[in-house]
Amino acid sequence: MEIRVLEYFLAAAREQSFSKAADSLHLTQPTLSRQLKDLEEELGKQLFIRSSKKLSLTDDGMILRKRAEEILDLVRKTENEINNNNEQISGDIYVGAGETDAVRILAKCFKNLITNHPELHLHIESGDGIDVLYKLDKGLVDIALILGSIDTSKYNYINLPVYDTWGVLMRNDSELAQKEVITVDDLADKPLIISRQALNKKEINKWFNEKADKLNIVATYNLAYNASLMAEENIGYVLTLDKLINTADSNLKFIPLYPDTTIDIKLVWKKYQINSKAVDRFIKEIEKIK
Repeated sequence: MEIRVLEYFLAAAREQSFSKAADSLHLTQPTLSRQLKDLEEELGKQLFIRSSKKLSLTDDGMILRKRAEEILDLVRKTENEINNNNEQISGDIYVGAGETDAVRILAKCFKNLITNHPELHLHIESGDGIDVLYKLDKGLVDIALILGSIDTSKYNYINLPVYDTWGVLMRNDSELAQKEVITVDDLADKPLIISRQALNKKEINKWFNEKADKLNIVATYNLAYNASLMAEENIGYVLTLDKLINTADSNLKFIPLYPDTTIDIKLVWKKYQINSKAVDRFIKEIEKIK
């Protein structure tokens, strides 16, 4: 399977037409069609559903599209790293980050770096911990901000000197809105909106204790902003971290859990990974934070 053919495949998937894809690639349509037919024969799978109206992908084609995009991203990233001038720090730094106020640390460190190294570029891929670790393991990001525990046999890490606090986001007119803290009993019969990774975190499981299996979870999310919209529509109470949603001048408020439940934050990268000069310099800048 050649990189060139994967580019042809993605063009056809994007344009939904062999003729349009051929034009964008400056190829003849028969040449493109033959290359993609050979790809299907090589894989032993039909990738396209061909019709008179438009080209569409089979289930196997959709799988290949996702993987092809990842492969080409890695190829471009590798080419950029190799082509960098060794006499200067330049290039791209790819960071995966869960939703946390600790992204401010990344921003401050990067600002310090680009003062002297303006050829650096920072790319942040956002998502929850599941998404971020997947991208780190696949080499789609160089480093990641991870909340809570990690597998120390797989990753190197730096503990950042900050932590996030768990609490509940709710409407100002909610039944619990006048409380200073939220207890387990407060949430026992309430409709909850919880991130898909929250109950996998030992801090939250420990806080809910034996009641974790009896919660009334009406919705899940992986981005706090989307969850805040559900809270505004009075769907339920959002279990989330502090400082993710600006509640000033809104009809929402954040109330911390009691007993206090915090989660530490780590900068993580794969063990035995060979980092680019740009990534190594960025890690060293973050290590200076006390």
